[in-house]
Amino acid sequence: MLPSIFLSHGSPTLPFDDVPAREFLRGLGAKLERPKAILVASAHWETRAPALNAVTRNETIHDFYGFPKPLYELRYEAPGAPALAERAASLLTGANLNAHIDSERGLDHGAWVPLMLMYPGADIPVLQLSVQSHAGAAHHIALGRALAPLRAEGVLILGSGGFVHNLRLIDWNSGPEPEWSRAFAAWTHEKLLARDEAALADYRRRAPFAEQAHPTEEHFMPLFVAYGAGGKNVERLHTSTTFGSLRMDAYGFGD
Repeated sequence: MLPSIFLSHGSPTLPFDDVPAREFLRGLGAKLERPKAILVASAHWETRAPALNAVTRNETIHDFYGFPKPLYELRYEAPGAPALAERAASLLTGANLNAHIDSERGLDHGAWVPLMLMYPGADIPVLQLSVQSHAGAAHHIALGRALAPLRAEGVLILGSGGFVHNLRLIDWNSGPEPEWSRAFAAWTHEKLLARDEAALADYRRRAPFAEQAHPTEEHFMPLFVAYGAGGKNVERLHTSTTFGSLRMDAYGFGD
């Protein structure tokens, strides 16, 4: 059975940046059993209620501004997975998490940036799941738990966000990581390894520097989807930082 995975997708320029996280993602796909399809919970698609995209072929959404022209020329037009979207929506509805289908949306950079590195052939069907950061961590754990049966059907459930994500405090000169970032990451790592779900669900109150690490919560919610969908074995797959405090940690949740 495939693990569920959380990864930090970092800057949209990651495909061009010579940083450890890029090399990690380039090697990650080959280390996993090839999935039949990939479901990505992306920090860059927020809705009031869960939504899944169901298209024949995914368009590439360049949902960012002010970056170099070559970034806007990148395309990742992986096939969609409409039947899987219906299956996932049924699982969510069965768990009283009513979901709707979006028949137009393609892939935002929270999905296509890491997938371009992991599976450059763009030949595996992909669909996205939206996040509802207003609903909190426990809601996203429940989303993942409802979708967990898909792992036994060859679907890779991928949460794509950021382990620490405060764009106002990043260091464009890539200086040393500040203490507040290290403290938040260490607390979260400890609770993940302990599978302390109560603490994780209440991270906003319990974790040190939580509001500094995530002034808004959308980039942390994909972690909880992957956690909820995964098995009992927790493994940190990668840890590094870019721009001082933009942590690029990744975790696998397997059986």
